[in-house]
Amino acid sequence: MRDVVSRRLDNQKLSAPEFKKPVDVVRWLGAVQAQDFQGAKWALALRMSKATDAAVEAAFNEGQILRTHLLRPTWHFVAPDDIRWLLRLTAPRINVRCGSAYRKYELDNATLKRSNKALTRALQGGKHLTRSVLKKVLNQSGIAADDTVRMAHILLRAELDGVLCSGPRVGKQFTYALLEERVPVTQTLSRDEALARLTQRYFTSHGPATLQDFIWWSGLTTADARHCVQLVDRHLRQELIEEKVYLSPRAVKSQKSRHSAHLLPAYDEYTVAYKDREAIYVRTNGKPSITTWGLLGPIVIVDGRPVGTWKRTNKQISLNLPQDLKEPARSAIAQATDRYEAFL
Repeated sequence: MRDVVSRRLDNQKLSAPEFKKPVDVVRWLGAVQAQDFQGAKWALALRMSKATDAAVEAAFNEGQILRTHLLRPTWHFVAPDDIRWLLRLTAPRINVRCGSAYRKYELDNATLKRSNKALTRALQGGKHLTRSVLKKVLNQSGIAADDTVRMAHILLRAELDGVLCSGPRVGKQFTYALLEERVPVTQTLSRDEALARLTQRYFTSHGPATLQDFIWWSGLTTADARHCVQLVDRHLRQELIEEKVYLSPRAVKSQKSRHSAHLLPAYDEYTVAYKDREAIYVRTNGKPSITTWGLLGPIVIVDGRPVGTWKRTNKQISLNLPQDLKEPARSAIAQATDRYEAFL
């Protein structure tokens, strides 16, 4: 599995970051999980040759990257020129998954159409409004929005319908904007074109990965995922590693690694984008040294494997590392910590 780990580090652009702009990272990865906003900004910076928190925040506020629900779904960063085809591809299945919640909160199609119209009227003219303001708008329009979960599903549906997307932050508060005003209309892709693009991006940036990994990440059905692989088969190579079939890009770009240690944020694509995370576990007496949930939190990795955890409190970084961790791992972690401090 060591080869799988090293190739993932390369393809995810962690071992040798090369991107100049946050949107280039997002486009390369296809989409970047972003419910932890601060952590997701750092996830982009990890894959850039040079980046600061302020620069990534500015890119978000200027609409160079957007934040919305798609794929599985959860919050994701997405490139503006990708948001429409990704929504058309993944929103129908998400709505099916949300069907029971829509019914529970009495959000039928007629109610959701009314809420979309009310939100559109409130945001027209380039306005950027917070969730609390939009809640008042809905209530005044006769659409009950005081229940937090009901309100969340109203906004989720508006995002999936291509009505809303993220606006610039006001202080630490998020705002919503109209997608049609924030993002110029882009070329429409056929379903097969969209499936092929998503598949090639995933395995190019996340490979080697299995079909089940892709199904987990994309939210697509097994049948769709298999069709996807057929569409881009000529661009991928398949290999059997420890009795599992992995797919990765045919073209391999050799690069010299500059970073062997990283402070990964919670839900980084390196950990969250795979259903099977066996490749990166470190085992002691046959047992993983970290739980699955622990692996999805802020972790310290050396040569692609977790060695500890970290957290940031009031801009102070604290590390939880094993006492027997030796050099040069400690020096590499110190450099990774310096890199995060420079980002802040």
